[in-house]
Amino acid sequence: MLTLEIVTPEARVYSDTIDTVVIPTTSGEIGILPGHIPLLTQVAAGELRVTKSGKDEFLIVGDGFAEIENDRVSILAENAITEETIDEHAAETARARAEEALKNRDSMDDEEVERIEAALRFNMAQLAHKVRQK
Repeated sequence: MLTLEIVTPEARVYSDTIDTVVIPTTSGEIGILPGHIPLLTQVAAGELRVTKSGKDEFLIVGDGFAEIENDRVSILAENAITEETIDEHAAETARARAEEALKNRDSMDDEEVERIEAALRFNMAQLAHKVRQK
């Protein structure tokens, strides 16, 4: 068994004992099973798949970091949302706002562009998940 905890700057989004987890990273997806070697990796915005008691559940995470040590998986992400709380309309509206804002990227500093791009990746991940579930 693994202990998974997902924390954002606003809240602890998920904390439970699970069987496995697949994490989206900047190098591709990685699957974590009990007994995994210690690891620190960068998380990419995308779909995180948790298996518990033979059932899969999904969360959408934003950019962040994951630490795996002693059957404990800790994810620190800018954003995270559970599958059942995704608001497709809100995600689509936020996506459109971010794309519109990026049209003026020449007048923004690099930090602002990265913040908007990160928000865009998170919203696109939510929308992609909803499309796959239909």
